[in-house]
Amino acid sequence: MYIILGATGHIGSVVAQTLLDGSQPVTVVIRNEQKAAQWQQKGASVAVADVNDVDQLRAVFQQGNRLFLLNPPAPPSTDTDRQERQSVHAILAAIDGSGIEKIVAESTYGAQPGDHIGDLGVLYELEEGLARTGIPTSLIRAAYYMSNWDSALATARQEGKVHTLYPPDFVLPMVASQDIGKVGARLLMEPIETTGLQYVEGPERYSSADVARAFGNALGKTVEVVETPREAWKESLQAMGFSPEAAESMAAMTALTLEGPELPLTPIRGRMTLTDYVTALVEKSE
Repeated sequence: MYIILGATGHIGSVVAQTLLDGSQPVTVVIRNEQKAAQWQQKGASVAVADVNDVDQLRAVFQQGNRLFLLNPPAPPSTDTDRQERQSVHAILAAIDGSGIEKIVAESTYGAQPGDHIGDLGVLYELEEGLARTGIPTSLIRAAYYMSNWDSALATARQEGKVHTLYPPDFVLPMVASQDIGKVGARLLMEPIETTGLQYVEGPERYSSADVARAFGNALGKTVEVVETPREAWKESLQAMGFSPEAAESMAAMTALTLEGPELPLTPIRGRMTLTDYVTALVEKSE
């Protein structure tokens, strides 16, 4: 049995659906019982659990032997680093004594030790914690999610603008959730002893200017990219609903992304281009 933690998100849902399409037994872990029916109709078993309830989560993990793990993002209005570290600790505790034989976990490019650096620090802590379990693990270090640009659709459509913290010509590895999910499903089905670190990104690397052009093409209008200067990052993020702590973490993570990290030479490359992703996003919204 494959246990999918994070099945209601962009990536976990693709992992679960890919396995189901291959007639594999799947249990999806969800927090909202109202979403159970749609997964049951697809042929999945459903477990309703709170990710921070260690005993409840361990009981779910004990129902399977392979686990796809994605640490749930905290609402940006909270202290995201603190909340996400709390869920990491709960998940690791639940794995202990669960009998899980193999894990595939979602991480990120640039994961590194540090406090208040957003996913870079939180997911590095997850990686280190999984290593200490001794359970065979495959880690997916994924590039910048194309879905992070979903919120730009509103301003692109209404104002003809895409706002960004990055310089317009700064080239960034990006990847669609669909491609990550398919890789995750494949890694779950590999032999137990096949493990390691996998970098996953899209077919090309893109800039914020490329994002604006993609929205412009999809909307049939001119869309410009507007850079938020570094000194205004925190203020801008808080105006968008980020807590002061979350704004600090996001600003620090953005700064580290601009400074590096060293990019992999031979990542696994997905098929979905930025143009295709944005076009599908626009069509879905109409």
